[in-house]
Amino acid sequence: MARVLRTSLVAPSPSSGGATLPESSLPLTYLDAMWLHTLPVERVFLFHHAREHGGAVAVLLSNLQDSLSKALRSFYPLAGRLRLAPGTPSRYELHYRPGDGVSFTVAEYDLASVDELATDGPTEVAKIAPLVPPLPEGGAVLALQATILRCGGLAIGVTVHHAACDGACSTHFLHTWAWEAASRGAVAPEPPVIGRTFIRDRDDLYDTFAAPRSYRSRDGKPLRSPDVVDKLLATFALSEEHLRSIKDTVALEAARRGVSPPPPRPTSIVATYGFIWHCHYWAKEGGGAKGEPSGGTSDRAYAVFAADHRARLDPPVPARYLGNCVGLCFASASRKELLTADGASGLFASCSAVAAAIDEATRRGDGKRGCWDGCLERVVEAYSAGVPLTLAGSPRFRVYDIDFGFGRPAKVEIVSVARTGAMSVAEGRGATGGTEVGISLPPDGMARFQRCFADAVACLSASSPPAEAQRSVSLSSPCSQFLPFAISQACHFCVR
Repeated sequence: MARVLRTSLVAPSPSSGGATLPESSLPLTYLDAMWLHTLPVERVFLFHHAREHGGAVAVLLSNLQDSLSKALRSFYPLAGRLRLAPGTPSRYELHYRPGDGVSFTVAEYDLASVDELATDGPTEVAKIAPLVPPLPEGGAVLALQATILRCGGLAIGVTVHHAACDGACSTHFLHTWAWEAASRGAVAPEPPVIGRTFIRDRDDLYDTFAAPRSYRSRDGKPLRSPDVVDKLLATFALSEEHLRSIKDTVALEAARRGVSPPPPRPTSIVATYGFIWHCHYWAKEGGGAKGEPSGGTSDRAYAVFAADHRARLDPPVPARYLGNCVGLCFASASRKELLTADGASGLFASCSAVAAAIDEATRRGDGKRGCWDGCLERVVEAYSAGVPLTLAGSPRFRVYDIDFGFGRPAKVEIVSVARTGAMSVAEGRGATGGTEVGISLPPDGMARFQRCFADAVACLSASSPPAEAQRSVSLSSPCSQFLPFAISQACHFCVR
């Protein structure tokens, strides 16, 4: 466990004239209420040799705390508390009053260094979990922790209640805090837009989303937060070249099937989600003989992820809106096709399902009768087929650009995926660009996923073998089915 040195309550700073913020309440919309009963999002940023850049540890930590207070001046609702609005049975609000603040913990952790924690290989979640703080009781929606690591590294842990804001907003806050801490001459991030006039009221959806609920597995048992004691967390990188190869494989399979009109070439997001979903499903269900699912009664598999609707609502919501403005996308594919011996068909099925889910959600996300209607019914449908793969994060959040003045992060992890079963996605931090994906699984499941992912990437990167070699390829590894379709044309296409 980390050794806590102190915990402070950091309030928003006064204005330049010394005025403090007045008491205020920000009602939750139905898009916020959707996340009332979900687990908080936990991120940790790992930095190398922060002491060398920031001087004495005491100065560095003091700067982080002072700059946090300045950032909260613009993001003051995050310093407030989530509560039932007075006089209402089920309407919630973010209530801020003078004296409120965000819990900021300073800790030491001698059990691991940055080099040990920032590896892409499997790491015990139990080693990383102490670096993120719990949300204090009483309705807090944000908690932060700065942990001094062995050998001079630093970890910054962030825990956010999803009902307060979505990923675009929480990372906007982190970029603002980092800019304040770095004290650089670059242009400051735009302030958030705070208000609730941008999103139409939907009382019917609010009541549905705010009601307590529990999801059940295919055998009828309630789904509980999994224990993280035996979980591992690992990162899998997809370079720009890998993404090109995935797009090529899907496009060639569409042409082979004679799909008319030809579908749009997959985007990098579609390629990433589809490829990882396919590998994840193979690792989870590929134990059946000849591509048959290993269990369950449903013939469908599901992946669930969010799409930002700020620019898609009518009228559009400001890009820097503080709150939630995302809708769920439900990708559904035939379990049998995902597990087919024809690897290109499985990849085509997963990527096509992801693309169709995004298209459906964005076309219907008009705020009148759109992708949120029937949302919970679709969640129940997805969970009735088994726990679906879900997603946290986005390459568009640019988490590796968050620099507090002591360099870019060596690694960013979404630790909460160990509890939610989601996969995390971020921009690639290496020279090859692309994306990186975080997966948390027990040791045996991680070993299966590693084999599947490595086989699939190797096949995507390989040149097309002679026909005789194609016929002799072993089918013992499910992802080796990609090989006949991972052709050398991958490098002849441009990334969209």
